[in-house]
Amino acid sequence: MKQQDIDDLRELIDFLKAHQVAEFDLDRGDVKIRLKFCEQTTAPQASLGDLARLLANVPAAVTGASAASASAAPAADPNAGLHLVKSPMLGTFYGSPSPGSAAFVTPGDHVEKGQVIAIVEAMKLMNEIEADVSGEIVSCFASSGQPIEFGQPLFAIRPA
Repeated sequence: MKQQDIDDLRELIDFLKAHQVAEFDLDRGDVKIRLKFCEQTTAPQASLGDLARLLANVPAAVTGASAASASAAPAADPNAGLHLVKSPMLGTFYGSPSPGSAAFVTPGDHVEKGQVIAIVEAMKLMNEIEADVSGEIVSCFASSGQPIEFGQPLFAIRPA
């Protein structure tokens, strides 16, 4: 690795630590990066847009992107304006009301404010997680049965 690549990687690590990102994976061609942090800080969490902007500035040598795509003008951020539904508690995420049943929501579904979109089990209590805005589910960041942290993003919603 070149010194510039190492410096860019250090900048990425500092950014992830400063915004309390616990885990990060990057897989671009022959370059694979997996970071997992144990320490916690009190800085605000990064938004998807912040992370996308940082990755857009990583040079092609680190990301494995071609020179043509690296020199192209950056496209408008597709994650701009997304609303993140975050976990209100520590627990276990469930995307459906019971094992084997259909998910509450999937990417592409339209939800209304107050609609149940998931369950978080905490201390043997099933807590319904409701959409706090109306709009389209863009992505789900957790899978059923996964342990989740307080404040961890669960869904991205494009407000209607």
